[in-house]
Amino acid sequence: MTQPISCYIRTLNEADRIATTVAAAFKVADEVIVVDSGSTDDTVAVAEGAGARVIAQPWLGNGFQKRTGEEAAQHDWLLDLDADEEVSDTLAATIAGLFAEGPADSVYGLDLCLRPPGGPLWEGFFNVTRAKLYDRRVHRMPEHKAWDQLQGIDEKKLRLLKGPLIHHGHRNLAQVVAKMNSVSTVRARETRKRPLWELRLRIVLGGPVYFLKQYVQKGGWRGGMYGFALCCILSWARWLRDVKQFEAATGQDGTMPRP
Repeated sequence: MTQPISCYIRTLNEADRIATTVAAAFKVADEVIVVDSGSTDDTVAVAEGAGARVIAQPWLGNGFQKRTGEEAAQHDWLLDLDADEEVSDTLAATIAGLFAEGPADSVYGLDLCLRPPGGPLWEGFFNVTRAKLYDRRVHRMPEHKAWDQLQGIDEKKLRLLKGPLIHHGHRNLAQVVAKMNSVSTVRARETRKRPLWELRLRIVLGGPVYFLKQYVQKGGWRGGMYGFALCCILSWARWLRDVKQFEAATGQDGTMPRP
C-alpha cells in the first residue's frame, strides 16, 4: 500500500538497475520521479516502463539536482533515493505503519546498508544513517554543487526507521576507484579550503587515520578481505581530497595559487 509520498531518484546511465529501484520505491510512494542528467543508455525508457515520471535535467551539481526532484514532486513528503538504493520489504512496512498513525516528526533516518556485488547484505556494520524521508515544508536540500544532504540535522539523533535501505553501492571495485576519484575532485573544489600547514599534516599523517575510521570504527573488518580492500580505497579517496586541495592551493594543478 502506497503512501502520500513522492520519491525522486537522480540517474545517469543506470539502465541495468533503475527498474529494481523504481519498483521498490513504489512499495511506499505513489509517485516516483527520475531526474535524469543525460543518460546515453536505456535508463529513461526503462524508468518510464517501470512507471516513473522522467525529468530531463542536465547536471547542475549534487544538491541542485535533488532540488529539481523536490520542486517537481506532487506531495510534500519526499523520499530521497539514489539509483543504487532499494527499499526493503521491512522498511516499506515500517513506513506504511508510520503514515497509518501519522508522522510525528518532519524527518526520519533510514539505515543505509551496503550489499557488495555477489555478497550478503552488510547489516549491522558499515552502515550509515541518512535523513532521506522528510517534509519539504520544513526541510530542503542544499543549493550546492557538492553537498546533497539535509543541513542542520544531527543524524545520530534522528528517529531511525526499522528495516534496511539496501545500497547496491558499486558494480565492482574499479567503479569505486573511478567514482571516488571524481567525488574527491568535486569536494576538493567546493568544500572549505584548509590552510597549507593543515593540508601538509593531513597528507603525511591522514592516510592511516582515514583507514582506521573505515576499517575499525565503521566495522569494515567484518567484511573480510573484500572489506579490507574497500576500506583501503575509501580511505585513499579521503586522502586524495587533501592532496587535490594542496595541489590547487600551490598552483600545481595548472592554476594560480589562491591568495
